[in-house]
Amino acid sequence: MVQDATIAIIVAAGRGSRAGPGGPKQYRLLLDRPVIAWTIEAFAKSAAVDAIRVIIHHDDHEAYVNAIRDVDHAGKLMAHVIGGAERQDSVRLGLESFSDMPPERVLIHDAARPFVDNGTIARVCDALARNSGAIAALPIHDTIKRADENGLISETTPRIGMWRAQTPQGFRYADILAAHRSYQSESATDDAAIAEMANIDVALVLGSPDNMKITQADDFGMAEVILQRKNTMKEYRTGHGFDVHAFEPGSGIILCGVDIAHTMKLKGHSDADVGMHALTDAILGALSAGDIGSHFPPSDPKWKGAPSHVFLDKARELVSERNGEITHCDVTIICEAPKIGPHRAAMSEALARILKVDVSRLSVKATTTEQLGFNGRKEGISAMATATLALPIDS
Repeated sequence: MVQDATIAIIVAAGRGSRAGPGGPKQYRLLLDRPVIAWTIEAFAKSAAVDAIRVIIHHDDHEAYVNAIRDVDHAGKLMAHVIGGAERQDSVRLGLESFSDMPPERVLIHDAARPFVDNGTIARVCDALARNSGAIAALPIHDTIKRADENGLISETTPRIGMWRAQTPQGFRYADILAAHRSYQSESATDDAAIAEMANIDVALVLGSPDNMKITQADDFGMAEVILQRKNTMKEYRTGHGFDVHAFEPGSGIILCGVDIAHTMKLKGHSDADVGMHALTDAILGALSAGDIGSHFPPSDPKWKGAPSHVFLDKARELVSERNGEITHCDVTIICEAPKIGPHRAAMSEALARILKVDVSRLSVKATTTEQLGFNGRKEGISAMATATLALPIDS
C-alpha cells in the first residue's frame, strides 16, 4: 500500500431488518445487480480512492462473493473483513485491519448508499486535505418539528445551521482509529459522532440528494427510479483533431480509408491517412484520453505502415468501454489536389463501417487554401475533425 493512500471502507455487515423480507438489503437487486455492486463501482471509478475494503457479516460470505463476481473494481478491491454486532464495531474492525500498514486517510461509507458520485467523493477528499475530518451532508430546508411521546408537536427546532449527514465520511486514519478505540462503549449513529467525542474537527461538504440510504422496503422503488434516470442521462462532449502529412514520390494516397490515385503519396510512419488520424484524435480528445501518439507511438516499429483503421477502431472501443455513443463526426480535408468531391460518399461510408454508426452521423468535406501556404503549394495535405460523443453522467 502506498504511504499516502486513501482507503474506502464500505460497511456492509448490517441485517437491514427495516427493509422487510428478502435478505440483507445490500445484496438485493437493483436493475438486476446487487446494491453493493453499484456501491463498490462508484468508489472504484474515483481517482481519489486508492483501494476499497468491504466489511461483511460472517453469514454473508457466499452472498458477497456472488455479488462482486462481475463488479468492475479497477483492481482496487481488497480482501473483505468480517464485521461485528453493531455498525460501530464493524467500522472499528475495518480500521483495525489496516493497523499493520496504515493509510493516510479513510473514507467510511454505507453499502446501502449505492448512488454516491465522483463529485461527492472528491469534495470530501478535498476538504479532508484541509481538515481532520469531512463528511458529505445536505443542508436542511424544511421546518423541523420535535414530537412528544404522544406524537404531538412539542417544539419547532430552528433549522439554521442544520445539516442531514450522509456518507462517505472521511478522516485521518490514525485519528479516527484512536477515536473508535477510545469510545467503544459509547453509542453513535455515524462516525462523525465518534469524531465529535474525540474532539476531532469535522467539516461539512455538500453531498447529493441522490445519495440516499436504502432503509425501508419502499426505498427500493425510489432507488430504481434514480438508477433508471442516471442510466438515461447523458453528457455531450466534443473533441477536435488536426493532422498534416507531407507528400513524397508515389502513385496514390489513402484518405478516410479510401484509396485515391495521385501523382504523389503521403509520408508517414503508418499509412499516413491524415483524415482518419484527425478523426481519431478528435474522438480521443472528447474522451480526455490523450492523443493518437500516446496510444500508438511512432517510435514503436510495430506501427510502421499500419492501416489507420486500427487507430480509429481503438478510439471507438474506448467510447464503447465508457458505455458511450458516437453521435456525429465531421472531417474537413484541406488540399489543392487530388479532388475530394468524387470520393466523399465512399469516405463517409468507410468511416461509418469502422465506427459502427449510421453513415448519416458522418460528414466528410474538403476545401483549399486558395493556393496559400504548404497546402496551396501542393506540398502536403492537412485535415481537421470534430467528434461529438454522448457519455453517461457519472460525476
